[in-house]
Amino acid sequence: MDKILELREKRNKAWEATKAFVETKKDKDGLLSEEDAKVYAEMEDKVKNFGIEIERLETMQQMENELSKPVNQPLTSRPMADGKQAEKTGRARDEYKEGMLQAFRSNFKQVSNVLQEGVDSAGGYLVPEEYDKRLIDGLTEENVIRALATTITTSGEHKINIAATKAAASWIEEGGTLTFGDATFDQILMDAHKLHVAIKVTEELLYDNAFNLEGYIIDQFAKALGNAEEDAFLNGDGVGKPLGIFAATGGGQIGITTNTQSAITADEIINLIYALKRPYRKNAVFITNDQTLSVIRKLKDGNGAYLWQPSLQQGEPDRLLGYQIQTSPYVPTIAAGQPVLAFGDFSYYNIGDRGTRSFAELKELFAGNGLVGFLAKERVDGKLVLPEAIQILKMKGTAS
Repeated sequence: MDKILELREKRNKAWEATKAFVETKKDKDGLLSEEDAKVYAEMEDKVKNFGIEIERLETMQQMENELSKPVNQPLTSRPMADGKQAEKTGRARDEYKEGMLQAFRSNFKQVSNVLQEGVDSAGGYLVPEEYDKRLIDGLTEENVIRALATTITTSGEHKINIAATKAAASWIEEGGTLTFGDATFDQILMDAHKLHVAIKVTEELLYDNAFNLEGYIIDQFAKALGNAEEDAFLNGDGVGKPLGIFAATGGGQIGITTNTQSAITADEIINLIYALKRPYRKNAVFITNDQTLSVIRKLKDGNGAYLWQPSLQQGEPDRLLGYQIQTSPYVPTIAAGQPVLAFGDFSYYNIGDRGTRSFAELKELFAGNGLVGFLAKERVDGKLVLPEAIQILKMKGTAS
């Protein structure tokens, strides 16, 4: 922990030195010479490398904490109690979990009767409840939008009511006639779009189970589903997939359009912040990609202060003008006409999970190669319920 704090302090000092170097090396036009520009690039790379090393040490610390957990069975009941626990039912009970593991390890040749309760119409087996929760946990770690959005569970077509027009107050004289306004409401429908991922596992791994095979499979499913979801939550057009935040219709509002096709200015980012209504700014976050962030990190405000502020505390994200900034590889990169930066309260993006995720086995498809396929399926939708809650910075389009 002390090493991580030391590196954070070194990164901050290196960044301050980098800023000071730029200030002292600018010519009368505010530009750097070619030689000084190379030195700046090396100093900036050093700051980035500090960040990479900090992330590596934090990951190692998390793994160390996990491995340090006690392996003996903890006490789960009060002293002098009879030790009985509430019996689990349905797919949560131990028999179902053990039956699923037995089916995995035997290439689904040994399927206990208890699993028949979870058979779906396509011949798959519903994941035990403990497994399904762990899959949700994996998606949260992989998917930046799931961590910021509002997630709901739906069982059918889910309707969300939105206030379209609100009642307005008006002054009247004493004894005057009352006027009545109409408050109207819109509805947003959350549907369910099917997403799946399939992997192949060798028969040897299934038979020997040399490592935590169930954990590996769930981890791979979580990463693949998380990546596909995040792309759709950002860029989806609503046709067979969720409607994304950057969608031209139904996504966030275009708050600022840049003056050029390839550059972003500090003033434009400041204007984007104030394009968002004040109530939404309380919980607002920036989302962009790493390429755009590398451009933003070099920008200054009117007082010569850098907009980007590195984090000095473990677990705290870097900030842009005081607001958290998150990155996703699925945000469009800087190009003419592209939306490249979103700012707003992403809790107004609703994710609707329909039903339960399930596994299915594909043993015949790859039998000749000594492999067994497994399929994970889910149905999910996503929509921004209030477009005004997220403002978009868009690059200037091509000249007409």
